[in-house]
Amino acid sequence: MKVLLVIDMQNDFIDGALGTKEAVAIVPNVIKKIKEFDGVVYATRDTHEENYLDTQEGKNLPVKHCVRGSEGWQIQKDIQALLKTEPIDKPTFGSTKLGELLVKENEKEKIESITLVGLCTDICVISNAMIAKANLPEVPIYVDAACCAGVTPESHERALAAMGPCQIHVLNA
Repeated sequence: MKVLLVIDMQNDFIDGALGTKEAVAIVPNVIKKIKEFDGVVYATRDTHEENYLDTQEGKNLPVKHCVRGSEGWQIQKDIQALLKTEPIDKPTFGSTKLGELLVKENEKEKIESITLVGLCTDICVISNAMIAKANLPEVPIYVDAACCAGVTPESHERALAAMGPCQIHVLNA
């Protein structure tokens, strides 16, 4: 079984509170990737509560975003329409629930590979790639650079470069 992880393709990261033109530009690539993917697709959803600005993350990134139930929290509508499973809500960059799910799925049916796409390359994509690698060290992990965008183009490139030595393979760089 092959797994595609769609990381945080939410309105606030695309064209909302923390959106960028690079994030907007990858939406068609992500849609195409999901449509053509021969395997299981899971998605994550960055999820914060109203008290976000009082949290550790909120103090370091004081831009309210992805508040549960808000329009910005929603997965981009064309991507959401392609998902067959409910997104995994995560309160922080990397999802321990996602790691646990991958281990359980691998016990049921061997995972051949895991590919990540989404936002932001330098925060949540790299964090979840590392969690996948830590939980399933013998499964090849890929990140499709053409389906990712970072906070800035420079931080996107730095994150892709950082993943290589961690044996996370970068596609379409």
